[in-house]
Amino acid sequence: MTITKISNTPQSLWERACSRWDRRGLSDVPSRLNRQQAGSHMGTVCALALAVSLAGCAGLPDQRLANEALKRGDTALAQQNYKQLADLGYSEAQVGLADIQVDSRDPAQIKQAEATYRAAVDVSPRAQARLGRLLVAKPGSTEAEQHEAEGLLKKASAHGEGNTLIPLAMLYLQYPHSFPNVNAQQQISQWRAEGKPEAGLAQVLLYRTQGTYDQHLDEVETICKAALNTTDICYVELATVYQKQAKPEKQAELIKQMQAAQARGTVSAQRVDSVARVLGNATLGTTDEKTAQSLLEGIAPGYPASWVSLAQLLYDFPELGDVDTMMKYLDNGRAADQPRAELLLGKLYYEGKMVPADAKVAEEHFQKAVGREVAADYYLGQIYRRGYLGKVYSQKALDHLLKAARNGQNSADFAIAQLFSQGKGTRPDPLNAYVFSQLAKAQDTPQATELATTLEAQLPPAQLAEAQRLLKQEQAVRSSLSQNSLELHALEEEDGEESL
Repeated sequence: MTITKISNTPQSLWERACSRWDRRGLSDVPSRLNRQQAGSHMGTVCALALAVSLAGCAGLPDQRLANEALKRGDTALAQQNYKQLADLGYSEAQVGLADIQVDSRDPAQIKQAEATYRAAVDVSPRAQARLGRLLVAKPGSTEAEQHEAEGLLKKASAHGEGNTLIPLAMLYLQYPHSFPNVNAQQQISQWRAEGKPEAGLAQVLLYRTQGTYDQHLDEVETICKAALNTTDICYVELATVYQKQAKPEKQAELIKQMQAAQARGTVSAQRVDSVARVLGNATLGTTDEKTAQSLLEGIAPGYPASWVSLAQLLYDFPELGDVDTMMKYLDNGRAADQPRAELLLGKLYYEGKMVPADAKVAEEHFQKAVGREVAADYYLGQIYRRGYLGKVYSQKALDHLLKAARNGQNSADFAIAQLFSQGKGTRPDPLNAYVFSQLAKAQDTPQATELATTLEAQLPPAQLAEAQRLLKQEQAVRSSLSQNSLELHALEEEDGEESL
């Protein structure tokens, strides 16, 4: 049986054990054990009581400390405390530990996270919601897992857990064949008619997924202004809307509102970082890089991921600082085990931007980001394909580029098409060159379109038919592995809260 919390008995075994020692840390440890659980876990409690009698309460694992460490980006301390409590069966600590495992983006740790959530799922609505979201985003999930995800999310929602409708909407949008009786738009409209708080954001997700976001900017603004006080991800959506609409006055007002909310503790540093990255994104409209830099400098000391965001800002806008400043930012990010720092440092040496080009050094940094940053595989594939290390390593190039392509890096398909069509370091393969050139057309660039047209014209009818069969086969693989980055972002966000 899983221990959730220690119960509100008049004086629990835990309280009696700690009663004669310093109780300052007592509230930081789960504090309730229901009567039924107490009997079956007497051995555990007694062992803990003995530890207390020998060392005092101050040395016990501390969940509040873990929560606070996670908020400021100290995942090592958070993980250490969560792990000790999770091993004792505390469901909230199990969820916290699994959240860290998911955030690592390491496939092996994500697999562990699924098992960790499952250990708490029978007693914790929070674990139900987290496991449901993880199954929605799971590559190659089975139809049974998709229906399990639906059941978990509905159960968690019934217990008052937030961030359940958005992954449900994603589930229906991504796997319509598994839910033939559900129309995503009708379901979202029903949720909105029922006044469910997340329904508006589910509608925004639908617009993003359908590629109609820009046609509904006014509606997105209305939805997010109404939800801003309870759903702080709306700061990111509103910043995006105002940047697309070129409304700097509204943008400035939004930034002031966000900073005031951050000062009150109702908006996290993570959210501020996300808004700053919107301000520095030229694809969304006219940038405000100086405001972005100011926001990031204010939060980076307590939120290490922002050191990398600052470095990226200097990479995109070199006039904001020199190479020494950028390297200082990246060193801070690397010290906090931020894979984006390794990726950006690798890009600097790969491109020879602000530092001398050095493919070997670039390779070393990209290798440290593999498994956590999709683009790391893309750049490694390009290093091996182009012979930057002295010769072409065609198989290593294909392995990395294919992994990147199947994880959503569209530019990797064009590189694979070039690998198969040019035959540098490998024998030309017209069929596979055709397959990946067709997939590369999604980039909508003149080079990709021209290559696809040329390769298609070179294939005789019999080979073209076989190539088209292979294309459908690869598209089926992509469909089963589909993980839209915007949808995943929506899954990872906690409406108005951090992970724990």
